[in-house]
Amino acid sequence: MQARGRSAPRRGWSGGGGRWLVWVGRAVLWAIIIVIVVNGVRAPIERFTQGEQPGQVTAQPTGLGFPEAEAAAFAGQFATAYLNFDGAKPDDRAERLQPFLPEGAERQFGWNGFGRMSTGGIQLSGVEVTDAQNAVVTVLAQSGPQRWKLSIPVYYADHRFVVSGQPALLPAGDPAGLPQAAEPERDDVTESELRPQLEGFFKAFALGDATQLQRFVVQGTTLDGFGGKVTLAELKTVIAPPGGTSREVTAVVVWAVPTSASPAPEATSTDPTAQSAGLEQAYRLSMEKQGDNWYVKSIRGATRSVG
Repeated sequence: MQARGRSAPRRGWSGGGGRWLVWVGRAVLWAIIIVIVVNGVRAPIERFTQGEQPGQVTAQPTGLGFPEAEAAAFAGQFATAYLNFDGAKPDDRAERLQPFLPEGAERQFGWNGFGRMSTGGIQLSGVEVTDAQNAVVTVLAQSGPQRWKLSIPVYYADHRFVVSGQPALLPAGDPAGLPQAAEPERDDVTESELRPQLEGFFKAFALGDATQLQRFVVQGTTLDGFGGKVTLAELKTVIAPPGGTSREVTAVVVWAVPTSASPAPEATSTDPTAQSAGLEQAYRLSMEKQGDNWYVKSIRGATRSVG
């Protein structure tokens, strides 16, 4: 018999099983979220660290603290002394080389004292840095029709340089092969209209008179002329493509450049050195047509040679 006032105990849990399943579900959900977050953070870290492992291409410092600009200037001066020699005056070269060579180096630094060579146009080609004190500087030079490279080992310490070994003379290479350009489309009528206008423009451009130039340029455009240092000898070619009132025109002119040489006492009027030089030049002109006339908007060098 059941005790009075009390109900019989129920078998099982009253709602306890449902709460247990909820907590288990929440735990599983949080576990999934943690796994997703960990994988999301780990992936970029692994990609980053893999990039630093051996066998991967990584950026390396190029300067290593070596003063490349100063070394290039030093090597250029050395090349000027090294690549200019005259068998009739060997001591001159030895004296010029002395400030560049280490103590005890042979005075002519490999030259046998014969022949003659005149070299100019020394320009930097590149600097290969080994460490903070050593580099190989390569310069370009020209002797007559021949272009050269000269690679010079240089040592640096205490803010000073010295040539640390024999240089290496290398060929600079032949000119690149230039492919034949296609013949441009031409507007003969416009070219005839442009020729007298461009002749006047180039004469004013050579003279450098701002008032005269304003007659040939677009309003608001200012161009600096040559100031009389050259004169127009010939407007050789005008090439105008088909189009509207704005065109990119190519013009080839011949400038007469006054000689800078002092005439010899015995010079005659036919002496070539006493005559003005002629230099053929190619220009690109941006032009606009306003009314019946064409006006220059800008002038710059042409991209390719034209006939």
